[in-house]
Amino acid sequence: MHQMIASPHNGRFLLARPGTRAGMQIPRSMYEQLASIADSTDPLPAWLLDGARTAWGLDLSDARMCEAVLVRPESHLSYGRATYEINKGCNFNCEHCYLAERKFEGLPPDGKVRLLGMLRDAGVLWLQLTGGEPLIDRDFMDSYRLAYRHGMLIEILTNGSRLHRPEIIDLLHKLPPHKVTVSLYGATPDSFDSLTRKKGAFRLVQKGLVAARDAGIPLELALIITRHNAHELEAMRALADQYGAGHTEYGTISPTYTGAPEPLAAQVPGFLDKSSVFKGCPAGHTFFHVDPHGLATMCKVGRENPIDLMTEGLDGLLRLPGIADAQMLRTSGCGGCQLSGTCRVCRPLAKAYQVAKAPLNTYCQHGNEEAS
Repeated sequence: MHQMIASPHNGRFLLARPGTRAGMQIPRSMYEQLASIADSTDPLPAWLLDGARTAWGLDLSDARMCEAVLVRPESHLSYGRATYEINKGCNFNCEHCYLAERKFEGLPPDGKVRLLGMLRDAGVLWLQLTGGEPLIDRDFMDSYRLAYRHGMLIEILTNGSRLHRPEIIDLLHKLPPHKVTVSLYGATPDSFDSLTRKKGAFRLVQKGLVAARDAGIPLELALIITRHNAHELEAMRALADQYGAGHTEYGTISPTYTGAPEPLAAQVPGFLDKSSVFKGCPAGHTFFHVDPHGLATMCKVGRENPIDLMTEGLDGLLRLPGIADAQMLRTSGCGGCQLSGTCRVCRPLAKAYQVAKAPLNTYCQHGNEEAS
């Protein structure tokens, strides 16, 4: 299996190594040199040997191109990143979940194979595998292997409950992901199991974190701050340190993407994160989301006018930028807002809040003015 990936990415050319953060940007001439000898038994070019030693401490002096370097072709599309929601089913029942439904449905195995091939051909280098809970999908392991063989740098977004299983750890050790991001819902069984509504959830996640750490799998923790665990935030941070994982904190709870308000009950008002101004994002232009049935949308929240990749194929993605731009317009209650230049919330998410009839101060600066 390949040691390195050479790939186009949004007009640039990158060298990456699965399981590591370090990488290199190379000029087109070097990429084309690698592409011309990709399937050969030629030794690696001297500049690549030096780069591998510097970036990753790799000695590939005896390696051959066809074994060591996977060269990904250029695509007529410009999608460098994608999220694949392999299944909405989940073995937790979290109070704050943004999914409207959690059905155990999705593409059959051959459909997943076809879809992953389309993601590769769209230019996707960075792939998030998510759910629901991706590790409980019956085709997760086969799908992961295929995405890896396609030369994708994979992030797994998981609740961690199945991470301890030997077959999962063995797979991720042999074919390392870019990272595994585990959601942390508390620092004790009481808080964790209360939010997930799953007895024993905290114990399972701890078991998975230990197994992943011991196997050297790159970990990151997403600290989900809710009314159940806000008092344990320092202990949650300490757990991230204990498992050698970086962490990111998320304090804002959103409605479901369809606008159902139930998740908002988990919000802790003091942890509403409205610190950064929304300045746009590449959703629909260089990034897209795919649901379990192969429906492509701009992101996991903006799911209007989905494109059925299984019937339209890759050409359907040519329509996605226009669909995304239409969803980003400030309409309805946001039309003509004089504070839109400093707004903290993207339009699709604001629409979900509006449909949910959420209190204005949970997503809008006008709400802050009313409260003051």
